[in-house]
Amino acid sequence: MRYSDYKCFRFDFDSGIAFISTNHPPINLLDEILSAEFDRLSKELETDESVRVVVLQSALPDFFIAHSGLGRVGAASKTVSHTRGFRLTQMIGERFRNMPKVTIAKVEGRARGGGNEIALAMDLCFAAVGKAIFGQPEVAVGLVPGGGSTQRLPRLIGRGRALEVLLGCDDFSAELAERYGYINRALPAEELTPFVERLAHRIASFPAHTIAHVKTAVDRGAFGSLAEGLLVEAHESDLSVASEVTQARVAEALKVGAETYEGELNMEFISRLSPVR
Repeated sequence: MRYSDYKCFRFDFDSGIAFISTNHPPINLLDEILSAEFDRLSKELETDESVRVVVLQSALPDFFIAHSGLGRVGAASKTVSHTRGFRLTQMIGERFRNMPKVTIAKVEGRARGGGNEIALAMDLCFAAVGKAIFGQPEVAVGLVPGGGSTQRLPRLIGRGRALEVLLGCDDFSAELAERYGYINRALPAEELTPFVERLAHRIASFPAHTIAHVKTAVDRGAFGSLAEGLLVEAHESDLSVASEVTQARVAEALKVGAETYEGELNMEFISRLSPVR
C-alpha cells in the first residue's frame, strides 16, 4: 500500500497534488529516523505517476525542518575515504530536484542546516513573513554543510551572499531571503497557504510530460556541473566531521542547548560556544 508505515509524515492527496507534512516532534530534527523516511518517500514519489505536484510543509508551527542530527558526528568514522561519494541528504535533494514533477517547499517555521538544504533542493520555495527562518549554522560547530547548500546557494544568490549565509551562521528572515533570491516569495502568513495551493492546483492541471520536459531543460542550463560540485562538498564535509576540533565543538554544542526546543528556537547556543583559539 502506497505511503504506509511512515512515522514522520502526514499525507493529503488532491487532484494530482501530494501535500506532505513533516511531523517529527519536537523540532523535525533531520536525524536517522527522519532521513531514512525522507529517502524512502522521495523514491516513492519519484515513481508515482498520479502525483504531478509535491508540496512539502510542516505539521509543527515553529519548525519546517531543524537540521541534521549532531549525534551522527560523534559516531562518524575518523578516517575519510579518498573515494568520493554522495551524502544521503544530497541524494534526497537531487531526487526531489530531478523527479518529473514540481516540488514546492512551503516554509512557516525554521529551516536550518539539512532542513534548509532540502528546501533549497525543491523547485520552488515560498515562506511566511514573520514566521519563516532560513540558515546554515554548521560552520559555527566546525562542520562543512554536506547537504547541497555550498552548491545551490551560489547558483541562487551569488558567491558573496552565499558566503555570508554559510560563514555568518546567522538566521535569515523570509523577507531578506526573498530580497536575496534565496526563495521565490515571502508572503503574509495568512496568504501563504492559499497562494501555494492555488499555484499547485494550476500547475497540476497542465500536461505532466510538459512539466517534466521544462524541468529537464531548465536544469540543464542551471545545474550543468552540480553533481561534481556535490561530490566536492561531500568530501570536504567528511573531512570536517573527522576533525577532533569539530568533534569537541559538536559535543559542546549539545551540552549548551543544541537540539533542545528552546535552544533551537533562536540558535542562542552558538553564542555560548567557547571561542576557537
